[in-house]
Amino acid sequence: MILVAGGTGRLGRELVGRLAGAGHTVRVLTRNANHADGLPVEVCVGDVGDPAAVGAAVQGCSTVISAVHGFTGGRGSGPDAVDRLGNHHLIRAAVEAGVEHFVLVSVHDARPDHPMSLHRAKFAAEQDLRPSGLAWTILRPAAYLETWLEVLGGKPGSGGPALVFGRGTNPINFVSVRDVSTVVDRVVHEPTHGEVIDVGGPQDLTMVEFTRLLGAHKIRRIPRTALRVLSVAARPVAPSFARQAAAAVVMDTADMTCDATTTRARFPDVEWHRLADLVAGP
Repeated sequence: MILVAGGTGRLGRELVGRLAGAGHTVRVLTRNANHADGLPVEVCVGDVGDPAAVGAAVQGCSTVISAVHGFTGGRGSGPDAVDRLGNHHLIRAAVEAGVEHFVLVSVHDARPDHPMSLHRAKFAAEQDLRPSGLAWTILRPAAYLETWLEVLGGKPGSGGPALVFGRGTNPINFVSVRDVSTVVDRVVHEPTHGEVIDVGGPQDLTMVEFTRLLGAHKIRRIPRTALRVLSVAARPVAPSFARQAAAAVVMDTADMTCDATTTRARFPDVEWHRLADLVAGP
């Protein structure tokens, strides 16, 4: 039995389909059973913030995959609650249940002083997992192509205007969820215990380049100053929105590139999709 915590999310659904298609019995931990409709899985309803629910979900599982994230979560369900504390509960429950392998989906450049709260919380989870005594693998994917295709893909196809946060000229590495799920599947079948693997894509694109590739002829920008103001002003009433505004500033100013040469060489049969591949469809 494989538990996928976060199995109804963007990565989780892709991964669950892949694992079930390979003949594995898969269980998902989700807060809402309706979110698992159509998935070939056993459903365990609960929140990673609830140790009892997590403990029940882990029972009988040989592998636990944590694909949870609280980046877009509201009050009480942000990165600290989900990525730090939720993963803490998952790790403790996995230890108590005698789980054989724990796969943590973290984030590229996770570190304790990162300006994004998600990266700091993921790093805390990594530090919790390392000395746990579990056989573990940590994957650090770059920004998901599919997420930003959804965010930026509304009007560009008709010529725009495309909405870009900040100047939009900072290179960012993007990786497809399909490729991340392939790598997760690979480390489940060929366990790489005690390793941290960066999972970057084949392209570094600026947001302007991204929207141009989607067909945008016009671009409308939200200035960094406005984003910084929103990241503070919205915090008391809309913490998720404030978090996203702060992240937009980071993505427009920090080093968001990723040299994934080593990982691509390690998994040479992974397709490593580019934006053009996703736009073109299956």
